[in-house]
Amino acid sequence: MESAPTAELIRAQLRRLRLKAELSQEEFGKLVHFSGSQVSAVELGQRPLDRFFLKRADEVLDTGGLLLALLKMAERDGQPSWLRPWLDAERDAQQLWCYHPTLIPGLLQTENYARVVIRADDMLSDDEVERRVAVRLDRQAVLSRPQPPKLVAVIEEAVLRRADESFRGLMTQQIAHLIQCTERPHISVHLIPADVSTHVGLAGPFTLARGDDGGWVAHLENQLGGTTVDKDEDVAIVVGRWESVRSEALPRRQSIELMKEVMTSWS
Repeated sequence: MESAPTAELIRAQLRRLRLKAELSQEEFGKLVHFSGSQVSAVELGQRPLDRFFLKRADEVLDTGGLLLALLKMAERDGQPSWLRPWLDAERDAQQLWCYHPTLIPGLLQTENYARVVIRADDMLSDDEVERRVAVRLDRQAVLSRPQPPKLVAVIEEAVLRRADESFRGLMTQQIAHLIQCTERPHISVHLIPADVSTHVGLAGPFTLARGDDGGWVAHLENQLGGTTVDKDEDVAIVVGRWESVRSEALPRRQSIELMKEVMTSWS
């Protein structure tokens, strides 16, 4: 959900910019492909803020992307308190090391894969699923900034193979995306082959982020969300787990060849 104060700011800015452009709600609605009553509902807070609507509004009102940027800020502020420290660490990271025993790490997920993973929680409405998908994709922008962090991801081979026939196309697309990601010099993906039956990482997913000051922060995921840790002794334990997990993974080139092999099996 959006942060209430920022959401109110977005609505106020929308109305101010619309009036400055001397557009009625009906006239503006036609330009953004919404009805006048829908525009009114958005401005009054009776309708949730919509990314497509705000993107069109930015284009029509020539805002330079202001409204959509404010929405992203509102969504970040609306994140649970336990996640915000990690979002800050992830956004400012110079290095990111991530491992997940059962899923593709979020920073490397395609939109379709992310949607399927998030939709697995049947307590979420369709609107909430789409909001979470959008937030996840927004977080991936950290990998496209002018000086992106060095990302090293370790994934289980079994994760790429664990899907039924109905997900054949989705997994082919996802693996192709992983291979494309490895073509970027700051991204490395390493697979732990299926014949490695057990290792310390199977206890749960984690990510490490190193900031400008050289200090590390760790994020541990669990069924209730996650925990961000920055105490030296705790981070040292996670770094040790990372080194153990990384040692089980194949080198970069062999990992890419295995990904191609798995993708061929799906396609």
